[in-house]
Amino acid sequence: MITAEMLEKAKEAGRQQAGAVIAFRNEELKKRTKAIAEAPKAKRLARPAQPRKAVLRTLGPPSPHLLIAEGDSWFNYPLHDILRILEDHYGYDVDSVAHWGDKVEDMAYAEGQLEKFTRLVEKALRRGSIPKAILLSGGGNDVAGDEFGMLLNHAASSIAGLNDSIIRGVVDERAKIAYVTIISKITSVCLERIGQAVPILIHGYDFPVPDGRGFLGGWWLLPGPWLEPGFRTKGFTELSKRIDIAKQLMIRFNEMLNDIASIPDFSHVHYINLRNTLSTGRDYEEDWANELHPTEEGFEKVTARFAEVLETLP
Repeated sequence: MITAEMLEKAKEAGRQQAGAVIAFRNEELKKRTKAIAEAPKAKRLARPAQPRKAVLRTLGPPSPHLLIAEGDSWFNYPLHDILRILEDHYGYDVDSVAHWGDKVEDMAYAEGQLEKFTRLVEKALRRGSIPKAILLSGGGNDVAGDEFGMLLNHAASSIAGLNDSIIRGVVDERAKIAYVTIISKITSVCLERIGQAVPILIHGYDFPVPDGRGFLGGWWLLPGPWLEPGFRTKGFTELSKRIDIAKQLMIRFNEMLNDIASIPDFSHVHYINLRNTLSTGRDYEEDWANELHPTEEGFEKVTARFAEVLETLP
């Protein structure tokens, strides 16, 4: 069980990471300033190349709102994802350090993630922009894939289904602490660089359909399947039963995220509930391209939920 002391330690770990990155970036920015100052005068005064007017008309006007994102494949998916749709269909500019396959623990503890994020904040400030919101997506890769079967008790067992002890450890403890750490360090960077906390949007996933479909049939960048092998190994053959178990897992994951958004000093954190946005009925393939990722139409539906929340922010 997560205690208040454990949450405080996670927040402090995030603040310490942010402090180390800010100190590192301050030294790097001194080098950048010196390099610009020491550049030949003619180079410093040279006017940058101007794009053709016809190209500018095609690109359209600049967006009044900037978003910065960190996350997994729901933010970094071939051809269509939430960030692309927010840019192209809703008119936001989005800077991102998201990468498919990233686990929430990678985002919380891996070296380099926060430094990349901080650089994006700095670039935005140099352009005269303050992010409207920070978008954060993660957790799917922490519970799906090769280790998914470990979350299940065998279908023939008297305790068939999700193993509550393991779910509690993976979702309610490990993933929650990682999220608190990420939010704490992102908030600390914004306070240091911008002078105020920036709204942070977190989201759960909708209820998947573990039918064994992977990315493009199961090859290339994101092969999959990610759920069906674990279900098959543990003796769950009926799709309806798999859907029900996956639904229970997503409910637990969403409840964990909603609980994070209710932490008193996380009042700038907004949880987006995506459950029941996509179909798990007979027409589910219209919304789900594979076990973990929506179709283009599905991503449109999910992104609309993001846009609704973003429109409520100042």
